[in-house]
Amino acid sequence: MAANPSFSELIKSPSLFLAFGFGSGLAPKAPGTFGSMAGLAIWLLLADLSLPAYLTIVTFSGLAGVYICGTAAEKLGVHDHGGIVWDEFVGLWIAMAALPVSWASIILGFGLFRFFDILKPWPISWLDKKVSGGWGIMLDDIAAGAATSATIYMLASLGWI
Repeated sequence: MAANPSFSELIKSPSLFLAFGFGSGLAPKAPGTFGSMAGLAIWLLLADLSLPAYLTIVTFSGLAGVYICGTAAEKLGVHDHGGIVWDEFVGLWIAMAALPVSWASIILGFGLFRFFDILKPWPISWLDKKVSGGWGIMLDDIAAGAATSATIYMLASLGWI
């Protein structure tokens, strides 16, 4: 893995600054988890929006993320540098869509998203291995977010949560 850029390098490059989650991706250990925590903090602000406004922002962020993450990966010379966490932001926001702000939502949504993002069960693993560039960086986290959302919906439908 390529070395992390410095925070001053992030400040000089908007794509790196966004890709590294405003600096959260610079964490020396578990940058994806730290990026997800930063994304969770932003989710707390987004959660008060109407669902259409929320989904519009998440969709725009996901599409912009293809460019942001792809550009950052090119600058760093690494396909999916561990510090690139914009994809975690978007994946977590998908996971948390339409959930109420509560400790239960935070714990369940965050925990399941990290589970799917780290273990990458099929088809998430296939996307991670077979799709390259900015799309490849984004799609596995989008799929992890969708899997989390579907799991929460299923658990709720069964009356388990």
